[in-house]
Amino acid sequence: MISIDRSVQTADLGDVRVANRAVVLRHVRRHAPCSRADVAARTGLNKATVSSLVSELIEHGLLRETGLTENRVGRPATMLVLDGARHVGLGLQIGADELVVVAADLSGERLLTWRRAFAAALAGPDETVRALAALTRRAVTRVTGAGRTVLGLTVGVPGLVDADGAVPLAPALGWRGVPLAAELRRALRDPGFPIGVDTDANLAASAELRHGPYAGTADLIHLTGGLAVGAGLVSGGRLLRGGRGFAGEVGHLPVLAGASPAATAGLTDPACRCGRRGCLASLAGVDAVVRRLLPDAAPDAPVTDYLPEIDRIQALARAGDEPVRTGLTEIGRQLGRAVSVLVDLLDPEVVVVGGHLATLAPWLLPAARAELAARTLAPPAGVRLEASTLGSAASALGGATAALATVEAGQLPAV
Repeated sequence: MISIDRSVQTADLGDVRVANRAVVLRHVRRHAPCSRADVAARTGLNKATVSSLVSELIEHGLLRETGLTENRVGRPATMLVLDGARHVGLGLQIGADELVVVAADLSGERLLTWRRAFAAALAGPDETVRALAALTRRAVTRVTGAGRTVLGLTVGVPGLVDADGAVPLAPALGWRGVPLAAELRRALRDPGFPIGVDTDANLAASAELRHGPYAGTADLIHLTGGLAVGAGLVSGGRLLRGGRGFAGEVGHLPVLAGASPAATAGLTDPACRCGRRGCLASLAGVDAVVRRLLPDAAPDAPVTDYLPEIDRIQALARAGDEPVRTGLTEIGRQLGRAVSVLVDLLDPEVVVVGGHLATLAPWLLPAARAELAARTLAPPAGVRLEASTLGSAASALGGATAALATVEAGQLPAV
């Protein structure tokens, strides 16, 4: 007689239901408003299964009905949309001169975006954790006071992040071996929701896929702007993390190595925070850009507020200041050299630059595109190099989205 392990059968059935919930949620997110019949027809699930799943998702506050529509063949149908009323994700971002927190709901609406001036590179990890915890507590108080439940928190860091949420190395911050997720969990006294950590570039790429004009693009790269320059790599619709989760450290490509004298005109071989020379971050990172183009910007002291300095560069470039425009063109060329390497390796449809690189894109990208076209082996018409439209909080928005990932994958929150 054959013995049947019914616990395995039950687990398998449960896994199928979780996967089917994710299919329904994904379809409604992309095609709302839509009816149960629409979901069944487009996903291949039978009508009874869809009806059961939709009822469950409504009960748990993930979908809601918006009324009837008569603009269809046959009887009027009740339409479905994502429900953002109950649950939110939080995203935190450690920037060059600020901390950012974003709260977003399942429908993608930003419920709050707060910034706090903070120079993490000067503060050290302990003070940074305390500041992140304080900002998190304020955000949690605000969203729970509005009757919403926080489902998770994800922090974006300009550095390497391992599977445990620790930061083995973040040269831009001067960090080494910081167990960030564990320390933040301890500072928040185990808040009752998951805490994750990822690179700011990965989270910004996730935000582009979900909220940007290139949403749904299967092959995309997002280059962050800040003290570091990181790459969020999307291949075949999935983040490319590498064997240990450390993929995307494009900021430490030695872009000056082997460059011709014409390509490096006016550029020195600057030291990078990682200890090497000629890295992309030491040429195109926000600190490098400010110090190159504004020699009078705190020459003997660290810059702790980059926004007014980038505003000055923009104003000078608009006014036709020749040294500033020439400097931006040279930086754009080095950016294009790094992008050409990524394009030859990964063959993306689009490369998006964020942060100060997006702000200065009108003067950086023409030279970067020309360098890309001259260097890439693939036909230059096959890839676009564009500025992000998500603003300086893209990584925090991606963090909030990541915090909702388990729900979007079909796991039900507590009622």
